Amino acid sequence: MTANDETTPLLENRDENERDRGQEHEQKDVKTPFFGPATIVLMAGFLISLSFSYTQTPILYSFHLMVCEEFYKHAPPYDGTGDRCARNEVDAGAAMQFSIMAAATIVCGITNLFFAGWEMRKYGPKKALAIQTFFPAIRVTIQALSLFVGARNGLIIMQLSQLMGIWGGPVGYILILNTIVAEITEPAGRTAMFGRLQGVLMLGTSLGYMLGGILAEEVGITTPFEVAGVSFLVSTACVLSFLPYIDPKTLSDDQTPKAKGPLSFLAPLKNLGPQKIRLRDGRIISHYGILFLALGIFTGVLATGYAPTLIQMYSMAAFQFTSANNSLLMSVNCLVRGLFLMFVFPRIIARGRKFYKTDDESHPETSPESPSPSPLPTEPRDIDPVPAIVADQEEPTKPPKPATVTEGAGFDLFFLRASLLVDGFITVSSAFATQGWHLYLVGTLLPLASGSAPASKGVLTEMVPSNRKADALQAMTLVEYSATLTTLGMFGFIFSSFADIGKSYLTFYCNAAVAIVGVGLLLFARFPPSGSEMVYGDDETSSRSESDASERVAYED
Repeated sequence: MTANDETTPLLENRDENERDRGQEHEQKDVKTPFFGPATIVLMAGFLISLSFSYTQTPILYSFHLMVCEEFYKHAPPYDGTGDRCARNEVDAGAAMQFSIMAAATIVCGITNLFFAGWEMRKYGPKKALAIQTFFPAIRVTIQALSLFVGARNGLIIMQLSQLMGIWGGPVGYILILNTIVAEITEPAGRTAMFGRLQGVLMLGTSLGYMLGGILAEEVGITTPFEVAGVSFLVSTACVLSFLPYIDPKTLSDDQTPKAKGPLSFLAPLKNLGPQKIRLRDGRIISHYGILFLALGIFTGVLATGYAPTLIQMYSMAAFQFTSANNSLLMSVNCLVRGLFLMFVFPRIIARGRKFYKTDDESHPETSPESPSPSPLPTEPRDIDPVPAIVADQEEPTKPPKPATVTEGAGFDLFFLRASLLVDGFITVSSAFATQGWHLYLVGTLLPLASGSAPASKGVLTEMVPSNRKADALQAMTLVEYSATLTTLGMFGFIFSSFADIGKSYLTFYCNAAVAIVGVGLLLFARFPPSGSEMVYGDDETSSRSESDASERVAYED
Protein backbone atom coordinates (compact mmCIF):
# COMPACT_ATOMS: atom_id res chain seq x y z
CA MET A 1 0.00 0.00 0.00
CA THR A 2 1.26 3.46 -0.89
CA ALA A 3 -1.46 5.71 0.52
CA ASN A 4 -2.09 4.31 4.01
CA ASP A 5 0.09 1.71 5.65
CA GLU A 6 1.62 0.86 9.01
CA THR A 7 3.92 3.87 8.76
CA THR A 8 1.07 6.36 8.44
CA PRO A 9 0.86 8.43 11.65
CA LEU A 10 -2.24 7.59 13.61
CA LEU A 11 -2.44 11.13 14.98
CA GLU A 12 -3.31 12.29 11.48
CA ASN A 13 -6.87 11.10 12.00
CA ARG A 14 -7.19 12.85 15.34
CA ASP A 15 -7.72 16.23 13.72
CA GLU A 16 -10.46 14.76 11.56
CA ASN A 17 -12.08 13.18 14.61
CA GLU A 18 -11.88 16.46 16.46
CA ARG A 19 -13.51 18.20 13.52
CA ASP A 20 -16.26 15.60 13.57
CA ARG A 21 -16.75 16.17 17.28
CA GLY A 22 -16.77 19.89 16.65
CA GLN A 23 -19.48 19.45 14.05
CA GLU A 24 -21.50 17.40 16.51
CA HIS A 25 -21.00 20.13 19.09
CA GLU A 26 -22.19 22.73 16.58
CA GLN A 27 -25.27 20.66 15.86
CA LYS A 28 -26.01 20.57 19.58
CA ASP A 29 -25.60 24.33 19.67
CA VAL A 30 -28.20 24.64 16.93
CA LYS A 31 -30.71 23.13 19.31
CA THR A 32 -29.99 25.77 21.96
CA PRO A 33 -33.24 27.70 22.31
CA PHE A 34 -31.81 31.18 22.86
CA PHE A 35 -28.15 31.41 21.88
CA GLY A 36 -27.64 28.92 19.07
CA PRO A 37 -26.97 29.81 15.42
CA ALA A 38 -30.45 28.61 14.47
CA THR A 39 -32.07 31.13 16.80
CA ILE A 40 -29.98 33.95 15.33
CA VAL A 41 -31.05 32.94 11.83
CA LEU A 42 -34.71 32.87 12.89
CA MET A 43 -34.44 36.32 14.46
CA ALA A 44 -32.80 37.69 11.32
CA GLY A 45 -35.55 36.17 9.20
CA PHE A 46 -38.20 37.77 11.39
CA LEU A 47 -36.66 41.23 11.10
CA ILE A 48 -36.14 41.01 7.35
CA SER A 49 -39.65 39.69 6.65
CA LEU A 50 -41.03 42.47 8.85
CA SER A 51 -39.17 45.02 6.73
CA PHE A 52 -40.55 43.60 3.48
CA SER A 53 -44.12 43.49 4.79
CA TYR A 54 -44.64 47.10 5.83
CA THR A 55 -45.54 48.09 2.27
CA GLN A 56 -47.36 45.00 0.99
CA THR A 57 -50.91 46.11 1.69
CA PRO A 58 -50.34 49.90 1.30
CA ILE A 59 -48.77 49.34 -2.12
CA LEU A 60 -51.84 47.43 -3.27
CA TYR A 61 -54.15 50.13 -1.97
CA SER A 62 -51.96 52.84 -3.52
CA PHE A 63 -52.43 51.18 -6.92
CA HIS A 64 -56.17 51.35 -6.37
CA LEU A 65 -55.96 55.06 -5.55
CA MET A 66 -53.63 55.98 -8.42
CA VAL A 67 -55.73 54.08 -10.98
CA CYS A 68 -58.81 55.81 -9.58
CA GLU A 69 -57.08 59.18 -9.86
CA GLU A 70 -56.09 58.47 -13.47
CA PHE A 71 -59.61 57.23 -14.29
CA TYR A 72 -61.31 60.45 -13.21
CA LYS A 73 -58.91 62.48 -15.32
CA HIS A 74 -60.79 61.12 -18.34
CA ALA A 75 -64.24 60.49 -16.82
CA PRO A 76 -67.01 62.80 -15.58
CA PRO A 77 -66.64 63.92 -11.96
CA TYR A 78 -68.18 61.63 -9.36
CA ASP A 79 -71.35 63.11 -7.84
CA GLY A 80 -72.84 60.10 -6.06
CA THR A 81 -72.56 58.78 -2.52
CA GLY A 82 -70.07 56.31 -1.12
CA ASP A 83 -66.60 55.52 -2.39
CA ARG A 84 -66.03 57.05 -5.78
CA CYS A 85 -63.37 54.40 -6.57
CA ALA A 86 -65.83 51.50 -6.12
CA ARG A 87 -66.21 50.87 -9.85
CA ASN A 88 -65.58 47.80 -11.97
CA GLU A 89 -63.33 49.82 -14.28
CA VAL A 90 -61.11 50.87 -11.36
CA ASP A 91 -61.00 47.33 -9.94
CA ALA A 92 -60.05 45.86 -13.31
CA GLY A 93 -57.47 48.59 -13.98
CA ALA A 94 -55.87 48.21 -10.57
CA ALA A 95 -55.69 44.44 -11.00
CA MET A 96 -54.08 44.80 -14.42
CA GLN A 97 -51.52 47.40 -13.30
CA PHE A 98 -50.64 45.41 -10.21
CA SER A 99 -50.22 42.27 -12.32
CA ILE A 100 -47.79 44.14 -14.56
CA MET A 101 -45.79 45.27 -11.57
CA ALA A 102 -45.91 41.83 -9.97
CA ALA A 103 -44.73 40.20 -13.19
CA ALA A 104 -41.83 42.66 -13.39
CA THR A 105 -41.08 41.94 -9.73
CA ILE A 106 -40.84 38.22 -10.32
CA VAL A 107 -38.69 38.64 -13.44
CA CYS A 108 -36.29 40.78 -11.42
CA GLY A 109 -36.62 38.31 -8.57
CA ILE A 110 -35.57 35.38 -10.75
CA THR A 111 -32.53 37.39 -11.83
CA ASN A 112 -31.89 38.16 -8.18
CA LEU A 113 -32.07 34.44 -7.43
CA PHE A 114 -29.02 33.72 -9.58
CA PHE A 115 -27.31 36.85 -8.32
CA ALA A 116 -27.83 35.71 -4.72
CA GLY A 117 -26.56 32.22 -5.53
CA TRP A 118 -23.41 33.66 -7.06
CA GLU A 119 -22.93 35.94 -4.06
CA MET A 120 -23.20 33.04 -1.61
CA ARG A 121 -20.50 31.09 -3.42
CA LYS A 122 -18.31 34.16 -3.78
CA TYR A 123 -18.63 35.93 -0.42
CA GLY A 124 -20.57 33.51 1.76
CA PRO A 125 -24.21 33.63 2.92
CA LYS A 126 -23.56 36.32 5.55
CA LYS A 127 -22.36 39.07 3.21
CA ALA A 128 -24.80 37.94 0.51
CA LEU A 129 -27.74 38.39 2.89
CA ALA A 130 -26.53 41.87 3.83
CA ILE A 131 -26.57 42.87 0.16
CA GLN A 132 -30.08 41.47 -0.20
CA THR A 133 -31.37 43.73 2.59
CA PHE A 134 -29.57 46.92 1.55
CA PHE A 135 -30.95 47.45 -1.95
CA PRO A 136 -34.62 47.12 -0.90
CA ALA A 137 -34.05 50.24 1.23
CA ILE A 138 -33.37 52.13 -2.00
CA ARG A 139 -36.43 50.58 -3.64
CA VAL A 140 -38.93 51.66 -0.97
CA THR A 141 -37.47 55.19 -1.05
CA ILE A 142 -38.23 55.41 -4.78
CA GLN A 143 -41.73 54.04 -4.17
CA ALA A 144 -42.39 56.70 -1.55
CA LEU A 145 -41.48 59.34 -4.13
CA SER A 146 -43.84 57.78 -6.68
CA LEU A 147 -46.78 58.32 -4.33
CA PHE A 148 -46.19 62.06 -4.39
CA VAL A 149 -46.34 62.00 -8.20
CA GLY A 150 -49.54 59.93 -8.38
CA ALA A 151 -51.79 58.90 -11.30
CA ARG A 152 -50.21 57.39 -14.42
CA ASN A 153 -46.69 58.72 -13.84
CA GLY A 154 -46.75 57.48 -10.27
CA LEU A 155 -47.75 54.02 -11.46
CA ILE A 156 -44.85 53.94 -13.91
CA ILE A 157 -42.32 55.01 -11.27
CA MET A 158 -43.72 52.44 -8.84
CA GLN A 159 -43.39 49.67 -11.41
CA LEU A 160 -39.87 50.70 -12.46
CA SER A 161 -38.73 50.73 -8.84
CA GLN A 162 -38.89 46.94 -8.88
CA LEU A 163 -35.66 46.93 -10.89
CA MET A 164 -33.91 47.26 -7.53
CA GLY A 165 -35.09 43.71 -6.94
CA ILE A 166 -32.31 42.47 -9.20
CA TRP A 167 -29.73 43.26 -6.51
CA GLY A 168 -31.84 42.63 -3.44
CA GLY A 169 -35.29 41.19 -2.86
CA PRO A 170 -37.40 38.55 -1.13
CA VAL A 171 -36.30 35.82 -3.52
CA GLY A 172 -32.64 36.12 -2.68
CA TYR A 173 -32.95 36.49 1.07
CA ILE A 174 -35.28 33.50 1.41
CA LEU A 175 -32.89 31.36 -0.64
CA ILE A 176 -29.96 32.41 1.54
CA LEU A 177 -31.83 31.75 4.78
CA ASN A 178 -32.95 28.32 3.57
CA THR A 179 -29.38 27.51 2.57
CA ILE A 180 -28.07 28.52 5.98
CA VAL A 181 -30.72 26.38 7.68
CA ALA A 182 -29.81 23.39 5.49
CA GLU A 183 -26.15 23.81 6.41
CA ILE A 184 -26.47 24.18 10.19
CA THR A 185 -29.27 21.67 10.81
CA GLU A 186 -28.90 17.90 10.94
CA PRO A 187 -30.99 15.95 8.40
CA ALA A 188 -33.45 14.54 10.94
CA GLY A 189 -34.58 18.01 11.99
CA ARG A 190 -34.24 19.79 8.68
CA THR A 191 -37.89 19.68 7.57
CA ALA A 192 -39.10 20.92 10.95
CA MET A 193 -36.50 23.69 10.88
CA PHE A 194 -37.64 24.74 7.42
CA GLY A 195 -41.14 24.98 8.87
CA ARG A 196 -39.98 27.05 11.83
CA LEU A 197 -38.13 29.40 9.52
CA GLN A 198 -41.18 29.91 7.34
CA GLY A 199 -43.28 30.33 10.48
CA VAL A 200 -41.00 33.09 11.73
CA LEU A 201 -41.15 34.74 8.33
CA MET A 202 -44.94 34.60 8.48
CA LEU A 203 -44.97 36.16 11.96
CA GLY A 204 -42.81 39.00 10.68
CA THR A 205 -45.08 39.34 7.69
CA SER A 206 -48.15 39.39 9.95
CA LEU A 207 -46.76 42.16 12.12
CA GLY A 208 -45.65 44.07 9.04
CA TYR A 209 -49.09 43.85 7.48
CA MET A 210 -50.70 45.15 10.64
CA LEU A 211 -48.26 47.99 11.27
CA GLY A 212 -48.17 48.96 7.60
CA GLY A 213 -51.95 49.24 7.42
CA ILE A 214 -52.16 51.22 10.65
CA LEU A 215 -49.44 53.63 9.55
CA ALA A 216 -51.10 54.12 6.16
CA GLU A 217 -54.49 54.85 7.73
CA GLU A 218 -53.44 56.93 10.71
CA VAL A 219 -50.33 58.77 9.51
CA GLY A 220 -50.23 58.69 5.72
CA ILE A 221 -49.86 56.38 2.75
CA THR A 222 -46.13 57.18 2.42
CA THR A 223 -45.24 56.43 6.05
CA PRO A 224 -44.99 52.62 5.66
CA PHE A 225 -42.45 53.08 2.88
CA GLU A 226 -40.34 55.41 5.01
CA VAL A 227 -40.43 53.04 7.99
CA ALA A 228 -39.53 50.11 5.73
CA GLY A 229 -36.43 51.94 4.48
CA VAL A 230 -35.13 52.43 8.03
CA SER A 231 -35.97 48.84 8.93
CA PHE A 232 -33.99 47.49 5.98
CA LEU A 233 -30.92 49.44 7.06
CA VAL A 234 -31.24 48.07 10.60
CA SER A 235 -31.58 44.54 9.17
CA THR A 236 -28.39 44.98 7.18
CA ALA A 237 -26.46 46.05 10.28
CA CYS A 238 -27.81 43.11 12.32
CA VAL A 239 -26.93 40.58 9.63
CA LEU A 240 -23.33 41.79 9.43
CA SER A 241 -23.01 41.84 13.22
CA PHE A 242 -24.66 38.64 14.42
CA LEU A 243 -25.29 36.11 11.65
CA PRO A 244 -23.03 33.01 11.82
CA TYR A 245 -20.35 32.69 9.17
CA ILE A 246 -20.42 29.77 6.72
CA ASP A 247 -17.48 29.07 4.45
CA PRO A 248 -18.66 29.49 0.82
CA LYS A 249 -16.46 26.54 -0.19
CA THR A 250 -18.86 24.18 1.61
CA LEU A 251 -21.81 25.21 -0.57
CA SER A 252 -20.69 23.51 -3.79
CA ASP A 253 -18.94 20.41 -5.01
CA ASP A 254 -15.50 21.18 -6.42
CA GLN A 255 -15.32 17.80 -8.20
CA THR A 256 -18.48 18.35 -10.21
CA PRO A 257 -17.79 19.88 -13.65
CA LYS A 258 -19.04 23.44 -13.84
CA ALA A 259 -21.28 24.49 -16.70
CA LYS A 260 -19.90 27.12 -19.06
CA GLY A 261 -21.42 29.33 -21.70
CA PRO A 262 -24.19 31.93 -21.87
CA LEU A 263 -26.72 29.58 -20.27
CA SER A 264 -24.47 28.48 -17.41
CA PHE A 265 -26.71 30.33 -14.93
CA LEU A 266 -29.34 27.65 -15.58
CA ALA A 267 -26.97 24.88 -14.44
CA PRO A 268 -28.69 24.42 -11.02
CA LEU A 269 -31.83 23.29 -12.86
CA LYS A 270 -30.03 20.06 -13.73
CA ASN A 271 -30.54 19.01 -10.13
CA LEU A 272 -34.31 18.87 -10.80
CA GLY A 273 -34.10 16.79 -13.96
CA PRO A 274 -34.00 12.99 -14.31
CA GLN A 275 -31.19 11.60 -12.16
CA LYS A 276 -28.96 8.64 -12.89
CA ILE A 277 -28.84 6.28 -9.93
CA ARG A 278 -27.01 3.02 -9.34
CA LEU A 279 -29.06 0.28 -7.72
CA ARG A 280 -27.76 -2.30 -5.27
CA ASP A 281 -27.18 -4.81 -8.06
CA GLY A 282 -25.05 -2.31 -10.00
CA ARG A 283 -27.59 -1.38 -12.65
CA ILE A 284 -27.86 2.30 -13.58
CA ILE A 285 -31.36 3.64 -14.20
CA SER A 286 -33.04 7.03 -14.59
CA HIS A 287 -35.10 8.28 -11.69
CA TYR A 288 -37.81 10.91 -12.17
CA GLY A 289 -38.81 11.54 -8.56
CA ILE A 290 -37.21 14.98 -8.32
CA LEU A 291 -38.61 15.96 -11.71
CA PHE A 292 -42.19 15.17 -10.72
CA LEU A 293 -41.60 16.87 -7.37
CA ALA A 294 -40.57 20.05 -9.20
CA LEU A 295 -43.54 19.83 -11.59
CA GLY A 296 -45.92 19.30 -8.69
CA ILE A 297 -44.50 22.26 -6.78
CA PHE A 298 -44.73 24.44 -9.88
CA THR A 299 -48.39 23.54 -10.38
CA GLY A 300 -49.12 23.93 -6.67
CA VAL A 301 -47.68 27.43 -6.55
CA LEU A 302 -49.52 28.17 -9.78
CA ALA A 303 -52.77 27.26 -8.01
CA THR A 304 -52.26 28.89 -4.62
CA GLY A 305 -49.58 31.55 -5.18
CA TYR A 306 -52.11 34.17 -6.22
CA ALA A 307 -54.47 33.37 -3.33
CA PRO A 308 -53.37 36.15 -0.89
CA THR A 309 -53.49 38.82 -3.60
CA LEU A 310 -56.70 37.37 -5.00
CA ILE A 311 -58.44 37.49 -1.63
CA GLN A 312 -57.39 41.11 -1.14
CA MET A 313 -58.50 42.13 -4.63
CA TYR A 314 -61.79 40.28 -4.22
CA SER A 315 -62.40 41.84 -0.80
CA MET A 316 -62.01 45.34 -2.25
CA ALA A 317 -64.19 44.56 -5.25
CA ALA A 318 -66.99 42.69 -3.45
CA PHE A 319 -66.97 44.09 0.08
CA GLN A 320 -65.20 47.48 -0.30
CA PHE A 321 -62.35 46.59 2.04
CA THR A 322 -59.94 49.43 2.82
CA SER A 323 -56.19 49.25 3.41
CA ALA A 324 -56.80 48.74 7.13
CA ASN A 325 -59.29 45.92 6.48
CA ASN A 326 -56.89 44.11 4.15
CA SER A 327 -54.02 44.66 6.56
CA LEU A 328 -56.02 43.00 9.33
CA LEU A 329 -57.06 40.18 6.99
CA MET A 330 -53.49 39.41 5.89
CA SER A 331 -52.15 39.93 9.39
CA VAL A 332 -54.51 37.30 10.79
CA ASN A 333 -53.64 34.98 7.90
CA CYS A 334 -49.90 35.31 8.44
CA LEU A 335 -50.18 35.13 12.23
CA VAL A 336 -52.09 31.85 12.15
CA ARG A 337 -49.74 30.51 9.45
CA GLY A 338 -46.69 31.46 11.48
CA LEU A 339 -47.97 29.89 14.69
CA PHE A 340 -48.97 26.76 12.79
CA LEU A 341 -45.59 26.35 11.14
CA MET A 342 -43.62 27.08 14.31
CA PHE A 343 -45.48 24.93 16.80
CA VAL A 344 -47.92 22.55 15.04
CA PHE A 345 -46.08 21.66 11.84
CA PRO A 346 -42.94 20.25 13.56
CA ARG A 347 -45.09 18.02 15.76
CA ILE A 348 -47.08 16.77 12.77
CA ILE A 349 -43.85 15.92 10.95
CA ALA A 350 -42.37 14.19 14.02
CA ARG A 351 -45.43 12.04 14.69
CA GLY A 352 -46.00 11.33 11.02
CA ARG A 353 -42.43 10.15 10.60
CA LYS A 354 -42.81 7.81 13.55
CA PHE A 355 -45.82 6.31 11.82
CA TYR A 356 -43.95 6.00 8.51
CA LYS A 357 -40.71 4.81 10.06
CA THR A 358 -39.50 1.56 8.56
CA ASP A 359 -38.12 -1.32 10.57
CA ASP A 360 -34.37 -1.03 10.95
CA GLU A 361 -33.94 -4.76 10.54
CA SER A 362 -35.51 -4.70 7.09
CA HIS A 363 -32.82 -2.25 5.88
CA PRO A 364 -29.75 -3.02 8.01
CA GLU A 365 -27.35 -1.41 5.56
CA THR A 366 -29.07 1.96 5.83
CA SER A 367 -28.66 2.32 9.58
CA PRO A 368 -25.24 3.22 10.89
CA GLU A 369 -26.01 1.61 14.23
CA SER A 370 -27.40 -1.66 12.90
CA PRO A 371 -25.18 -4.76 12.91
CA SER A 372 -23.53 -5.92 9.73
CA PRO A 373 -25.61 -8.38 7.74
CA SER A 374 -22.60 -10.75 7.54
CA PRO A 375 -21.29 -11.59 11.04
CA LEU A 376 -17.53 -11.36 11.52
CA PRO A 377 -15.68 -14.71 11.77
CA THR A 378 -14.58 -15.62 15.29
CA GLU A 379 -12.49 -18.69 14.49
CA PRO A 380 -9.29 -18.79 12.39
CA ARG A 381 -10.64 -21.63 10.27
CA ASP A 382 -13.60 -19.47 9.26
CA ILE A 383 -11.34 -16.94 7.54
CA ASP A 384 -10.83 -17.59 3.83
CA PRO A 385 -7.48 -16.93 2.18
CA VAL A 386 -7.20 -13.42 0.78
CA PRO A 387 -7.03 -13.50 -3.02
CA ALA A 388 -3.84 -12.02 -4.44
CA ILE A 389 -5.71 -9.63 -6.70
CA VAL A 390 -7.45 -8.18 -3.68
CA ALA A 391 -4.42 -8.12 -1.48
CA ASP A 392 -2.47 -6.13 -4.04
CA GLN A 393 -5.10 -3.42 -4.30
CA GLU A 394 -4.64 -0.15 -2.47
CA GLU A 395 -7.07 0.91 0.18
CA PRO A 396 -8.93 4.12 -0.48
CA THR A 397 -7.32 7.10 1.19
CA LYS A 398 -10.66 8.07 2.71
CA PRO A 399 -13.09 5.23 3.38
CA PRO A 400 -16.66 5.82 2.30
CA LYS A 401 -18.70 7.58 4.94
CA PRO A 402 -22.38 6.60 4.79
CA ALA A 403 -24.82 9.46 5.01
CA THR A 404 -27.24 9.78 7.88
CA VAL A 405 -30.54 8.17 7.06
CA THR A 406 -33.71 10.06 7.90
CA GLU A 407 -36.34 7.53 8.80
CA GLY A 408 -39.97 8.15 7.96
CA ALA A 409 -39.17 10.81 5.35
CA GLY A 410 -41.96 9.39 3.20
CA PHE A 411 -44.43 11.19 5.44
CA ASP A 412 -43.07 14.52 4.24
CA LEU A 413 -44.13 13.62 0.72
CA PHE A 414 -47.56 12.48 1.89
CA PHE A 415 -48.02 15.70 3.86
CA LEU A 416 -47.01 17.73 0.80
CA ARG A 417 -49.76 16.17 -1.31
CA ALA A 418 -52.43 16.45 1.39
CA SER A 419 -51.51 20.05 2.22
CA LEU A 420 -51.82 21.16 -1.38
CA LEU A 421 -55.18 19.43 -1.78
CA VAL A 422 -56.66 20.98 1.37
CA ASP A 423 -55.21 24.37 0.44
CA GLY A 424 -57.05 24.28 -2.88
CA PHE A 425 -60.39 23.40 -1.27
CA ILE A 426 -60.13 26.15 1.34
CA THR A 427 -59.17 28.70 -1.31
CA VAL A 428 -62.19 27.86 -3.46
CA SER A 429 -64.44 28.32 -0.44
CA SER A 430 -63.81 32.06 -0.76
CA ALA A 431 -66.13 32.04 -3.76
CA PHE A 432 -69.06 31.33 -1.43
CA ALA A 433 -68.40 34.36 0.79
CA THR A 434 -71.42 36.64 1.06
CA GLN A 435 -70.23 38.86 3.92
CA GLY A 436 -66.92 40.42 4.86
CA TRP A 437 -66.36 38.23 7.91
CA HIS A 438 -66.47 35.16 5.68
CA LEU A 439 -63.16 36.24 4.17
CA TYR A 440 -61.70 36.64 7.65
CA LEU A 441 -62.78 33.07 8.33
CA VAL A 442 -61.09 31.87 5.13
CA GLY A 443 -57.98 33.84 6.06
CA THR A 444 -57.91 32.01 9.38
CA LEU A 445 -58.49 28.52 7.98
CA LEU A 446 -56.20 28.78 4.97
CA PRO A 447 -52.95 28.75 7.02
CA LEU A 448 -53.97 25.42 8.55
CA ALA A 449 -53.31 23.86 5.15
CA SER A 450 -49.89 25.47 4.85
CA GLY A 451 -46.68 23.54 5.14
CA SER A 452 -46.29 22.52 1.51
CA ALA A 453 -43.27 24.84 1.06
CA PRO A 454 -41.15 23.52 3.98
CA ALA A 455 -42.29 19.96 3.28
CA SER A 456 -41.14 20.23 -0.35
CA LYS A 457 -37.75 21.55 0.74
CA GLY A 458 -37.44 18.74 3.25
CA VAL A 459 -38.25 16.15 0.58
CA LEU A 460 -35.83 17.76 -1.85
CA THR A 461 -32.90 17.79 0.58
CA GLU A 462 -33.55 14.10 1.25
CA MET A 463 -33.32 13.30 -2.47
CA VAL A 464 -30.02 15.04 -3.24
CA PRO A 465 -26.48 14.60 -1.86
CA SER A 466 -25.33 16.95 0.87
CA ASN A 467 -22.98 18.94 -1.36
CA ARG A 468 -25.79 19.68 -3.81
CA LYS A 469 -28.34 21.04 -1.35
CA ALA A 470 -27.54 24.67 -2.14
CA ASP A 471 -27.88 24.16 -5.90
CA ALA A 472 -31.06 22.11 -5.47
CA LEU A 473 -32.65 24.71 -3.20
CA GLN A 474 -31.72 27.43 -5.67
CA ALA A 475 -33.28 25.45 -8.50
CA MET A 476 -36.46 24.78 -6.52
CA THR A 477 -36.70 28.44 -5.58
CA LEU A 478 -36.44 29.26 -9.28
CA VAL A 479 -39.29 26.85 -10.00
CA GLU A 480 -41.44 28.41 -7.27
CA TYR A 481 -40.92 31.96 -8.47
CA SER A 482 -41.35 30.99 -12.09
CA ALA A 483 -44.72 29.60 -11.04
CA THR A 484 -45.41 32.82 -9.16
CA LEU A 485 -44.63 34.80 -12.29
CA THR A 486 -46.98 32.60 -14.27
CA THR A 487 -49.80 32.73 -11.74
CA LEU A 488 -49.61 36.51 -11.34
CA GLY A 489 -49.85 36.99 -15.07
CA MET A 490 -52.40 34.26 -15.74
CA PHE A 491 -54.73 34.64 -12.76
CA GLY A 492 -54.29 38.41 -12.76
CA PHE A 493 -55.67 38.43 -16.30
CA ILE A 494 -58.41 35.95 -15.34
CA PHE A 495 -59.45 38.05 -12.34
CA SER A 496 -59.43 41.21 -14.42
CA SER A 497 -61.61 39.54 -17.08
CA PHE A 498 -64.10 38.26 -14.52
CA ALA A 499 -64.10 41.62 -12.73
CA ASP A 500 -65.22 43.32 -15.95
CA ILE A 501 -68.41 41.26 -15.91
CA GLY A 502 -68.83 41.46 -12.12
CA LYS A 503 -68.03 37.77 -11.47
CA SER A 504 -64.51 37.87 -10.05
CA TYR A 505 -65.36 35.02 -7.65
CA LEU A 506 -65.05 32.55 -10.53
CA THR A 507 -61.26 32.90 -10.26
CA PHE A 508 -61.33 30.76 -7.11
CA TYR A 509 -62.73 27.81 -9.06
CA CYS A 510 -59.84 28.04 -11.49
CA ASN A 511 -57.45 27.89 -8.58
CA ALA A 512 -59.04 24.69 -7.28
CA ALA A 513 -58.83 22.98 -10.68
CA VAL A 514 -55.11 23.71 -11.00
CA ALA A 515 -54.49 22.51 -7.42
CA ILE A 516 -55.98 19.11 -8.24
CA VAL A 517 -53.63 18.82 -11.21
CA GLY A 518 -50.70 19.59 -8.91
CA VAL A 519 -51.70 16.84 -6.49
CA GLY A 520 -51.92 14.42 -9.42
CA LEU A 521 -48.36 15.25 -10.46
CA LEU A 522 -47.06 14.79 -6.93
CA LEU A 523 -48.50 11.27 -6.88
CA PHE A 524 -45.73 10.32 -9.33
CA ALA A 525 -42.97 11.74 -7.09
CA ARG A 526 -41.10 8.90 -5.39
CA PHE A 527 -37.95 8.50 -3.38
CA PRO A 528 -35.23 6.49 -5.15
CA PRO A 529 -34.97 2.81 -4.21
CA SER A 530 -33.38 1.91 -0.89
CA GLY A 531 -29.60 1.74 -1.03
CA SER A 532 -29.31 3.51 -4.36
CA GLU A 533 -26.45 5.80 -5.28
CA MET A 534 -26.52 8.92 -7.43
CA VAL A 535 -24.30 8.87 -10.52
CA TYR A 536 -22.97 12.15 -11.86
CA GLY A 537 -22.44 11.15 -15.50
CA ASP A 538 -22.95 8.47 -18.11
CA ASP A 539 -19.21 7.95 -18.53
CA GLU A 540 -18.63 7.36 -14.83
CA THR A 541 -15.52 5.28 -14.22
CA SER A 542 -14.95 2.89 -11.39
CA SER A 543 -12.32 5.14 -9.86
CA ARG A 544 -14.72 8.06 -9.92
CA SER A 545 -17.35 5.87 -8.31
CA GLU A 546 -15.00 5.08 -5.45
CA SER A 547 -14.04 8.70 -4.95
CA ASP A 548 -17.69 9.69 -4.90
CA ALA A 549 -18.69 6.91 -2.56
CA SER A 550 -18.86 9.42 0.24
CA GLU A 551 -21.80 10.96 -1.61
CA ARG A 552 -23.83 7.77 -1.22
CA VAL A 553 -27.36 8.42 -0.09
CA ALA A 554 -29.50 5.66 1.36
CA TYR A 555 -33.16 6.25 0.58
CA GLU A 556 -36.37 4.92 1.97
CA ASP A 557 -39.23 3.78 -0.23
